[in-house]
Amino acid sequence: MMKGAGPIGGPGMPEAGFLPLPKKLLAQGVRDMIRISDARMSGTAFGTIVLHVSPESAIGGPLALVQSGDMITLDVEAKLLDLLVDPGELQRRRDNLAVPPVDGGFSRGYGKMYSQHITQAQQGCDFDFLIGKTPVETHVGALTHDPGFHTG
Repeated sequence: MMKGAGPIGGPGMPEAGFLPLPKKLLAQGVRDMIRISDARMSGTAFGTIVLHVSPESAIGGPLALVQSGDMITLDVEAKLLDLLVDPGELQRRRDNLAVPPVDGGFSRGYGKMYSQHITQAQQGCDFDFLIGKTPVETHVGALTHDPGFHTG
């Protein structure tokens, strides 16, 4: 598992999520294992990988609660990723979680604006002030000569 590489923690959700299998496991014949991250990964990666976990760990998302040795179940058909930790222990971890301020360590400028206004992966990692409040009517059909093509 790799955490802390989402839109704010990265910052910028870098393509740093390359999680190779450990050489020790490869030597034992292991060819795949579940890898989980709030980062992005190159399209050349392979295997069982869960990426773009959101909200990201840097702002207290679910990966922030995971500790070394925790067991996690992945059920692709049920679309379920389950941290197998007692609910009381999870609450204790939440209560003790120290989430740094969402300013990226910047007091002003682009860095501060970015860290305060960037959305999470499930929202497209866009600036919140650029997201439209209502659907925008466009004239794309006129450009494509396809009256059935719509955006919005």
